[in-house]
Amino acid sequence: MLRGAFSIFGRDLIVLRRSLFSELLAVVASPLTLYLAFGFGLKGYISAVDGVPYAVFIAPGLISMTAVLAAFEESAWSMWFHRRVQKTIEEYRVTPITVYDIVVGKLISGFAQGGIKGVAVAVVIFLLTPFRFPLQNLAVYLLFIALGSMIFSCLGTICGTVIDKPENIGRIQAVVIMPLIFMSGIFFPLSSYPSSVLPFIDLLPTTALFEGARRALLHGAARPLHLAILTVTAAAMFGLAVVVFNRKIEE
Repeated sequence: MLRGAFSIFGRDLIVLRRSLFSELLAVVASPLTLYLAFGFGLKGYISAVDGVPYAVFIAPGLISMTAVLAAFEESAWSMWFHRRVQKTIEEYRVTPITVYDIVVGKLISGFAQGGIKGVAVAVVIFLLTPFRFPLQNLAVYLLFIALGSMIFSCLGTICGTVIDKPENIGRIQAVVIMPLIFMSGIFFPLSSYPSSVLPFIDLLPTTALFEGARRALLHGAARPLHLAILTVTAAAMFGLAVVVFNRKIEE
């Protein structure tokens, strides 16, 4: 069971290993720049948010953002490249590998790459800044990251399956994904929203992910609503990814 999924994951891991160093350098640059710009640039104007220093407040969000965006990008670009360029998906169809194997394999690949790149960013932030957290909070935090990576990996799989022009993947990321991420309180507290808007923002899966992950890492607490939203969204996205991919390969 899932042997095919782990075969696909192993293949993607071999590809990653060939360019791991350059991948890590590239992925560290953006969140580290944001951390230095906001964490240090604004610390003289924003002393504390929700009782913690501003530089500490934004660190969990940047680490989480790196992990889930890496999961999306790996799944989206890998699926598109294998389907449109290498025609690997066509080869999978003549093997015992099932649709579930392919989607789960891409999901595991996205989670693994997200985890590796998230750790790289966390290590750099740890070395350059005073950001620290209680180690006992890590397990709850990783639960949020696992659910978030599943959602973004499935979304990436869907985009890589239905999008034919590669530039459109970048457009989806710029027009849909990044606004949702920045609306979810990475750089500011959710209490900044008007009271009439906050209930809708609080129901976004990205809010459940980033606000929930921050609470988990800094305070060791998790709101059941956040976990419920992420769990339902992850299950729905997985089912949608399987259906979309199955229909596409039957065309």
